[in-house]
Amino acid sequence: MMRSVLKASGLAAVAALGLAACSGGSGGEASPAASGGADDTTPVTLDFTWWGNDDRAARYTEALELFNEEYPHITVNPNFAAFPDYWTQRSTEAAGRNLPDVMQFDLSYLREFNQSGQLLDLQEHIDNGTIDISGFDETLVESGVLDGKTIGIPTSTNTLGMFYNPNLLEQAGVEFPDPETYTYDEFNEFISSVSGAGLTTPEGYQVYGGGDYTGTFWFFLQYLLQKGVTPFEEDGTLGFDEGDVTEFLELTSDLRTDKAVYPVERGVALKPLGGFTVNENATEMSWDNFLAGYVADSGTENLEITQIPSIEPGEKALFFKPSMLYSIGANTEHPEAAATLVNFLLTDPEVGAVFGTSKGVPADEEQRAAVEAPEGSVDAKVIAYEEAVAEEVTESTPIPVKGFGTLEAKWLELGENLNYGTISIEQFVDEWFAEAEMATM
Repeated sequence: MMRSVLKASGLAAVAALGLAACSGGSGGEASPAASGGADDTTPVTLDFTWWGNDDRAARYTEALELFNEEYPHITVNPNFAAFPDYWTQRSTEAAGRNLPDVMQFDLSYLREFNQSGQLLDLQEHIDNGTIDISGFDETLVESGVLDGKTIGIPTSTNTLGMFYNPNLLEQAGVEFPDPETYTYDEFNEFISSVSGAGLTTPEGYQVYGGGDYTGTFWFFLQYLLQKGVTPFEEDGTLGFDEGDVTEFLELTSDLRTDKAVYPVERGVALKPLGGFTVNENATEMSWDNFLAGYVADSGTENLEITQIPSIEPGEKALFFKPSMLYSIGANTEHPEAAATLVNFLLTDPEVGAVFGTSKGVPADEEQRAAVEAPEGSVDAKVIAYEEAVAEEVTESTPIPVKGFGTLEAKWLELGENLNYGTISIEQFVDEWFAEAEMATM
């Protein structure tokens, strides 16, 4: 029999489940041993946190209702935040060794949290069958293994794609370039054409062709792969130099000078939304699983995803990245219950149907099979995109170095300053490499 699910808005539903939770698995009456698992019905309480928007919160609400029906003795206190705030919160908790029991985790932060011993080795729970990874690709699982410890298990896969709004392009009278062969230069010309078309929103805001894509660190890493440069060496050092960064930032120099890219001050004011999600920006380059959130936030069903630009026509050098992982805090008092929650979120077919491709294409084969993807749906578009670019996925996922999260945040900060015009490209490069020298020590 199909288990019932709670249909509610993200914020309200999460609040109903206990949004204002304390960290670290407080509230359980069982001993700190492996309590609250599938064979132990001692009541325990777990804290679970993720980053995302209201759409993701609504989906997690449904998933946790399903979990509560199957494991009524495990109470889950949920919480979520926007991506930048999320990691500030986790760092504060880590300083006091008080991380939540279960966390949505990002590949970028695994190394630094692992080095400080903050994440639980999940191998014991894989070995005893609490966490079932039999339906996972082995190479994907390896992305969560560091120093011989399984500290994160991927929920799904994604790769970079270019989102565009056909409605805005039709109104601007501009066609998108050939997705298979267009270069960065051609994409820049497209951005200029849309931005110069004079199109405005009903609220009176100018519509732009795109934002300054050089302000995102992962796009730079993708650019390096297209150049044939390995971003990070096996010894944890950088595989690129100041010249590579300068070259990348100069791609959009003319667009910044001409004020043809989406204005950074408007983007900051809209956070956690953005120009693309309020229909003021015709394109956005991002991870393919963002489509569900974009549709939900923008209220625009007619959004499409296609291939990213390249240096040489057709040479994309894409890679599949774990879109996110689940990790357990080493400080949890209820590791078996936490592992039970992780396994349910990773492998339960109905959870797969709830999330669809909103977190990426599910890593577990049964969850993938449960995704309903009628033609034209968000899920169908994401799955079709990953199938279409499979031959372009020729590179391995760049393994982040120590301090990656700090480096990524610094790149974003400097990118905003560059667009404000308060720093030069040379200053960007000097400041970022100074940060990198400290962060990777």
